[in-house]
Amino acid sequence: MPVASWNGHEIARSDDTVVVEGNHYFPASSIDAALLEDSATHSNCPWKGVASYKTLVVDGKRNVDAVWYYPEPKSAAAEIKDRYAFWKGVVVA
Repeated sequence: MPVASWNGHEIARSDDTVVVEGNHYFPASSIDAALLEDSATHSNCPWKGVASYKTLVVDGKRNVDAVWYYPEPKSAAAEIKDRYAFWKGVVVA
């Protein structure tokens, strides 16, 4: 079962991830929402759509924009709606 962790804390765990371009997208219900802080950052993917980001906050340490998701993915990426992926040192194993 894939587990996402950072700074010694489990961020998400699920046996229902969707892998797209090598990234595990975890269901929103599997994420510890208490560790997430809203971000104003957005980026655009030609086939997935506009991504939004969140910052991880663990034990007072911030990992800015380490979480991304597509609130309204394009139809080609519909399978990742309501799912979150990680980078910037977050380990998924």
